[in-house]
Amino acid sequence: MSKQVQKTIKKKNNNNIWLILGGLVIIALAVIIGFSQNTADTNTLPLEVSVEDAYQMRDNGAFVLDVRELGEWEEGHIPDATLIPLGQLERRMNEIPKDQEVVIVCRSGNRSAQARDILKNAGFTNITSMDGGMNQWIAKSYEVEIGQ
Repeated sequence: MSKQVQKTIKKKNNNNIWLILGGLVIIALAVIIGFSQNTADTNTLPLEVSVEDAYQMRDNGAFVLDVRELGEWEEGHIPDATLIPLGQLERRMNEIPKDQEVVIVCRSGNRSAQARDILKNAGFTNITSMDGGMNQWIAKSYEVEIGQ
């Protein structure tokens, strides 16, 4: 084989290596970008939202989950909210939708944060806790229902 033919073969092999490496880099980038977009899609809510944001979310169709006790609920709750006391949450998770935003509410924000963490550990992703709880909701003079 002539030296010219050997140089041509070597040059083609080098070009093929660079094409393969370039292709691998492109595939790796596509996988990384795809993964980061999927992660962002499933964790769209912050850990906590303000009372004002929770009010807007409720008006836009978010599921409002109240984790207080029945006596607290009867004293005043957010209209159209669902009551599942924190102590019953783990056995009643099937009542909480996974296909819509969920705002969790309690009296001050402590139990709702606990409930949020329980639900996140159970695989719920589109959930948040309302900072300040019903204390802040009432302070803002937002509508409250009394009784059951």
